[in-house]
Amino acid sequence: MCGGLDISVGSQTGVASVVSAMAFTATGANAYLGVAAAIGVGLLIGVLNGLVIVYGRVNPTIATLAGLAAYKGLAQLLSDGRAQGYVLNDGIFVFLGRGKIAGIPVMVWILILTALAVHVLLKYTDIGRNLYAIGGNDTAARLAGININKYLIAVYALIGIVAAIAGILLTARTGSGQPVSGSEGLELKAITAAALGGAALKGGKGGIGGTLLAVALLGALENGLTVQGINSFWQNVAQGALLVIAVVIQQRRSGERAIGLPA
Repeated sequence: MCGGLDISVGSQTGVASVVSAMAFTATGANAYLGVAAAIGVGLLIGVLNGLVIVYGRVNPTIATLAGLAAYKGLAQLLSDGRAQGYVLNDGIFVFLGRGKIAGIPVMVWILILTALAVHVLLKYTDIGRNLYAIGGNDTAARLAGININKYLIAVYALIGIVAAIAGILLTARTGSGQPVSGSEGLELKAITAAALGGAALKGGKGGIGGTLLAVALLGALENGLTVQGINSFWQNVAQGALLVIAVVIQQRRSGERAIGLPA
């Protein structure tokens, strides 16, 4: 929506997963401190991404591509490349990973609450309107008095927090901190879901409702291929094809001429 990407979210999730489990173990099985440590690290990583992009004047794709490699390496360094800790002897992590409220898994409730919070932020606050303005025309937004640098850093900080929540849930689901397993490839899924959900990759358009539907579609596709016994490698092929299709549809709707061809 702001005209940038963050392709390091999978690696951020891996770091948060490892930190949550290691902090849990180091503090004498204190789940609250484990969760807080993971969110703190996620916030720090997000702010770092934003600072590099804004003040380093680095293209967001290049900056977060570097982050994809760096944060993956950080997760492996912290964990020595192995799963860390064991959290399923703690009631909080068991509740997060396997609990239910009104028959619905806690993880689904967290998804719903996170989605609602983002929807309210985007649709009913000045912050959301300013974010759309930045993505639509950053020059006009700057002339209107919007502090673009502040907003971009805040957006990447929010991404870091949400990735940390995903890391905590990954730890709760698997029972230990996972440096790579479970988080690798999430960046492709995130970008595909955003594009399929109607987010314009050049900025200015998008919303949480379409993205949630796209996430459900990707999940159904993945589960369907698994149930049918189709080689799991085809899942990556299918996701890549969906991303290309979504971007092609966006380009056609925008009326933008083909590269190297007359309008």
